[in-house]
Parts: sequence; structure tokens; C-alpha cells
Amino acid sequence: MFRVNTRTFNPARAGVFWAVTLGYGLFYVCRLSINVLKKSIVDDGFLTESQLGIIGSALFFSYAVGKFVNGFLADRVNIRYFMGGSLLVCALVNFLLGLKAPFLLFVGLWALNGWFQSAGAPSSVIALKRWYGGGGMGTVYGFWSASHNLGEAVTFIFTAVMVGSYGWQAGFLSASALGLLGVLLILLLLKPFPPGAEPQLKGLERQKDISRHQLTVLRMPMIWVLALASAFMYVARYAVNSWGIFYFEAEKGYTVVQASSLIAVSSVCGIVGTVFSGLISDKLFKGDRNRPAVIASAVNLLSLLMFLFVPRGYYWVDIAAMVLFGLSIGILICFLGGLMAVDMAPAEAVGAAAGVIGIASYAAAGIQDILSGYFIEGRKRMIDEIAVYDFSAIRIFWIVAACCSLALLLVILLRPKKTSSQ
Repeated sequence: MFRVNTRTFNPARAGVFWAVTLGYGLFYVCRLSINVLKKSIVDDGFLTESQLGIIGSALFFSYAVGKFVNGFLADRVNIRYFMGGSLLVCALVNFLLGLKAPFLLFVGLWALNGWFQSAGAPSSVIALKRWYGGGGMGTVYGFWSASHNLGEAVTFIFTAVMVGSYGWQAGFLSASALGLLGVLLILLLLKPFPPGAEPQLKGLERQKDISRHQLTVLRMPMIWVLALASAFMYVARYAVNSWGIFYFEAEKGYTVVQASSLIAVSSVCGIVGTVFSGLISDKLFKGDRNRPAVIASAVNLLSLLMFLFVPRGYYWVDIAAMVLFGLSIGILICFLGGLMAVDMAPAEAVGAAAGVIGIASYAAAGIQDILSGYFIEGRKRMIDEIAVYDFSAIRIFWIVAACCSLALLLVILLRPKKTSSQ
């Protein structure tokens, strides 16, 4: 329905791309701020590891449900105000947490953050489908997916410097300020529809038409298989994003800035993976996402093995592990996190497709955060007033999740051609 010529330069279309790419990257800054602060918060005695696990899971669970609900809602509303208003709430939540909220309020605010965070991705994908649906969606989607990594890199570098210089509260306040810049960018540049491509149906008739397309998405078996594969991938993804800095500090002896810089390496490399994933699949694999996804999943498993089982003192191995993790997870986020489903969905129900993938992925990420916090604290010992951690259980948990994602991708790849295209 929404067809735009992507071969000629269009300032409005370019503005939409930068609005959703940079804007969604700043959603991530307001979401990942807590990951840089965890060790500082624990050392300050403000919260425990288990409490941080509960807080992290509150975001993931609210995000998972919100991704599903807001995905279906985004198909029906003005995405400019929907996305901009949601980021505004996320920025305000970070500001309030910078004022040192108590545990229960912290949980509630972080869950609220998760709900409004969930509006960012479906709004962005809908905008891209409408403005770039005329061809090369994989390439454009790959470039947009770099927003995840841009947000992560800013968080793991800029926020870490703020925390190291001024304390963990400054991490939340700086994230809030960047979020407000994102709100301004979205409101200025994000146009809901290309000129002349506004929906012909209005009011109740349009809502009925959207409902019909959304129901079609829910009946696609491939959508649900992808959702499960993405769920296991997100366990591995957020194991590193949520607890990687903590692991590097506690297990390998790095400072918070050193640990954050290592995680930032994965984020920067993830930009390369996401930017080129769609382009490579469009050009080299003729639109097939399955084969490059399997390759990326295998590399992701290798990187986790290096990260978790190589002992301290091998700095260059840790860098190599983060390079491979970033490249592979960037590709997988692009493919499993939405593009494979978006390729199948009609333009009128792209938000619904993103919602199905999102609820599975972030429910799994929430479970990961609870179990990871439990395993880490449950195997902690105090020796001469120094915390010593046994990460053996957590290593198995994270590696098994990566293996399951790879196995599901192999099942998808080896399906009969007719079935896999349903």
C-alpha cells in the first residue's frame, strides 16, 4: 500500500530515517543506563544484586507485554507523537531515578520505563516500511538496526565516564538529558506518511482493515518460530549487555571504565554487523536471511565461549570475544529481531509482527535477568570482606540459551522451502 521511490534522494525521507535511527538509539541510552551503574550501586550499598535482577526483569516483562500491545497500537496511531511522547516519559523516569528512589519505587519506575520503551521499535519499523517499502527494505532496516548499537556505545562510554567521575546518580541524569534531545529530534523530523500515501480508508473502516491484516500476522507459523529463536538469542544478548560489565569487573578484575569499554567494543562492532547484514542478505543471498542468520548464531556461540571460559589476564582475547559478539549479535538483532518477520507482514500490520517477536524476546530477557541475578548472588562468598563470585552456573545458562537459538535457526533453515515461506 505504501510505495515510495527509494532511488532518488528525498530530504523528508532522509529526515525520517535519521529521526528513527538516532531517536531509537537514545531510547537505548534511557534503557541501558542501569547496566553501567550496577556495580557502583551495589558497592554503595543502595541495592543488592538480587534487587537489581528484579528491577531489570521489571523492565523486560513490562517491555515484553508493551511491545505486543504497543506494536498493535502503533499501526493505528500517529507514530510521530507516539514515539516522541514515549521517549519523553523514559527520559523523565531516568531523571527521577537519579534522585535516588527507594527500591519499590525504583521497580515501579523501571517497569514504567519498559512499557514506554516498547513503543520505539514498532514506530520506527512502521515508518521505515511506509517510506522505504518500494525496495531495498533489508538494506535500510540494517542501517536502522545500528541504532541499537549507537545507543549501547553512547551508554557504555559516555554514561560510564559520568559514573566514574560523578557517581551512579549522574549516570541516570545524563541519560535523561540525552533522551530529551531525542524527543526534540523525533518531533521535528518524523513524518508519519509519505506525501500522497496517506491511508484511503478512514475511521472505523480503516481500523477494521488493520485488524484483518493483524489477524493474518498472528496466523503465520513462521512468525512464532522466529519469536522462539529470537527469545533464546535475547537471553544471550542481554546476559552480556546486562551483566557483562559486572562479570568483567568481578571475574576478570577490570575497572568499571575498562569493563564498560570492552562492552562498548561489542556495541561498536555491532554497528558493522547491523549496517551490512541487510545489505549482504539483499545482494549476496538474494533476500534470504536464514543462511546468514545461522552463520551469525554460530559465531555468537563461539564468542560467548571465549568471553566466559578464558580466564583473566588475556586482554586481547576479551577484545576479540567482544568483537565477534558484537558483529554476530548485530546481525541477529537485525534478522531475528524483526526483519525476517517484517518481510512477511503487510505494511498495515508491521507493528503487529514486531509485537509478536518483541513479547517473546523480552519475556525471555526478563527471565534471564532474574535467574542471572539469583545465580550470581546465590554463589557469592565474602572473604576478608571482599565479594568472591562463582560464575559456573551462569556460564551454563547463557551458553545453553545460545545453543537453543542456533538449533532453532537450523530447523528453520532445513525446513521444506514451501513451508518456510508460509
